[in-house]
Amino acid sequence: MIPITGTGCTNVDIGVNANLELVEKFYYLGDMLNVDRDADAAVENRIRIGWNKFRQLVPLLINKDISLKARGRLYSSCVQSSMLHGSETWPIRKENEVALQPAEMRMVRWMCGVKLQDRIPSKGLRD
Repeated sequence: MIPITGTGCTNVDIGVNANLELVEKFYYLGDMLNVDRDADAAVENRIRIGWNKFRQLVPLLINKDISLKARGRLYSSCVQSSMLHGSETWPIRKENEVALQPAEMRMVRWMCGVKLQDRIPSKGLRD
């Protein structure tokens, strides 16, 4: 936990022989919250979680013996859902939405075996 700077104290006495530590960021129910009330930390954390889940499933997601449709469903149900878990509570801004799109497209390209040099539009890969 990161203490809040500029407040003059790092602990709050709540009585009954208990103190709470003042922090700038903390995890709550698997989501990163901060004092600025923006979703930047949560989005970064969810992108990291999505990449971890993707890497766990890479053997299945890039397997050419499995149909692309089945791999797409696996991606959607496991990777995409882990990236967007809790997003309905984020105070999302356009910057946060823009941060999620490149991560998703890199995963989709990897899954389809398409490189940027192939110059295949992203829109065609999503369908």
